[in-house]
Amino acid sequence: MTQQTINEIVACMAIAGDHKDVQMIQTSHRLKLAEFWGINEGDRVLEIGCGQGDTTAVLAHLVGKSGQVHGIDSAPETYGMPITLGDAIATLQRSPLGERIHVDFETDVSSEEITFADRQFDVVVLSHSSWYMRSADELRAILVKLRKWGKRLCFAEWDVRIQTIEQYPHLLAVLIQAQYEVFKEKSEANVRTLFTPAELQQLITEAGWTITAERSIDSPDLQDGDWEVQQLLADFETETEALETMPDKLKKLLEAEMNLLKHAAATTPISPLAAFALTAE
Repeated sequence: MTQQTINEIVACMAIAGDHKDVQMIQTSHRLKLAEFWGINEGDRVLEIGCGQGDTTAVLAHLVGKSGQVHGIDSAPETYGMPITLGDAIATLQRSPLGERIHVDFETDVSSEEITFADRQFDVVVLSHSSWYMRSADELRAILVKLRKWGKRLCFAEWDVRIQTIEQYPHLLAVLIQAQYEVFKEKSEANVRTLFTPAELQQLITEAGWTITAERSIDSPDLQDGDWEVQQLLADFETETEALETMPDKLKKLLEAEMNLLKHAAATTPISPLAAFALTAE
């Protein structure tokens, strides 16, 4: 990974305001993941949960002109801020990477209507997208489908096994969200179902994959830990007040955890969790 490579990829992406430095850091992290996964020139890639294309752009760069990246996301084109998914992907598709990228929005990959030919893709990718799943059953079912369509699985998600005290606020923020998300029927939250590395290993194995490599990849400059904490501090009261079925005792517990988070955020520099990455065949 070189700075020139990062610059080339970021130049193809939609940037909010003057936050190019933010995108550079995000892209650097995705390059770390993709290099660990071993994405090759000419690969045909299916990416589940492509979002605004942070990983999509990196994949498209690495597969080259002879490769292809097919992204799928359950959200509509209008989802996201300050740049919508639709605008972000449209910018990528107008760039030199555009001919290599196809994206389907508002597409539920777990639906029986969504299908591809056996082994149509060299690689299937889930990059920081598993916590958006409604349940472990949904993730397992998707992994089973992907086993038919792809030769190799490349996976990454936040690693809740904290390595430094600076990661503690990010961990608290995702744990608190995961607890109250249990009571929601529908959600647009970043953390709808929290999976630990051990749970992910089990689900992936149960779906028929054989894990070939694992690594914890740390990118301490990422802004995601701070974003997650600040968003929760802003939304917690509104979110929990709307959940009438939540027991009062759990609400009190969550309030106590929020007090811990507020203290940690005020006294500890916030670093993001590392990423738990793996490959499987």
